[in-house]
Amino acid sequence: MFHALANDKIDTGKYRFEHTLQDIETLNHRAFRGELELTAVSLHGYAFVTDKYALCSCGASMGDNYGPMVVARQPGDIASLKGKKIAVPGTLTTAFLTLKLLLGDSFQYEVHPFDEILNLVEAGKADAGLIIHEGQLTYQNQGLSLIVDLGVWWHNETGLPLPLGGNAIRRDLGAQGMREVTKLLKQSIQYGLEHRQEALLYAEKYGRDLDRQRTDKFVGMYVNDWTLDFGERGREAVKTLLQRAYDARIIPKPVDVEFI
Repeated sequence: MFHALANDKIDTGKYRFEHTLQDIETLNHRAFRGELELTAVSLHGYAFVTDKYALCSCGASMGDNYGPMVVARQPGDIASLKGKKIAVPGTLTTAFLTLKLLLGDSFQYEVHPFDEILNLVEAGKADAGLIIHEGQLTYQNQGLSLIVDLGVWWHNETGLPLPLGGNAIRRDLGAQGMREVTKLLKQSIQYGLEHRQEALLYAEKYGRDLDRQRTDKFVGMYVNDWTLDFGERGREAVKTLLQRAYDARIIPKPVDVEFI
């Protein structure tokens, strides 16, 4: 998604981009403080920063009938998670929001870095783990069992994809600046999709425990046509998710989503 911007593959005119690589929960908290002009955010995290940021119409990571998963050492069903301690990758992640929509307050949780969760579950230090990123493709390597795929559950509930993350742009850039920077972001995404192998080589440096084939599969799951534009269905998915989050009192106020 950011290869072209990070490596000067497109003309960015008067704008200069500094690429900062951090996990999504850290970026969510930085967005609370308004530190970055353009930042990846969870849709859950975005609900709390709408005063500072608008949502770019490009840059979405959508789980289209797939998404974050809950895994455990032993097979089970959704009911088996009630009362259990689940390791989660952050309380502002959309994965955590979706888990709350599914289970309410019927589970305990502990926050851990996303890339430690599989090891914690395997070692018996948590009853189950909420996994995002590459863990969705590698959990079976550690002998773990899938309890629920939250993207599948959400699709069954709503018929919509699960909007996990997006890119937020700071409002103090002004209307023209927001449009211009978002246009450059879209060009970067388009470049990555059109120069897939080149962009994969770049992305591979940041992958964990994935070979080339699984890197390609993982990127294809979350950087695709949805990423070029949320589209009408994607916009509906965002609004539905945040409305349900408000109805369930997971977020404090309704969100009027503004797409740039």
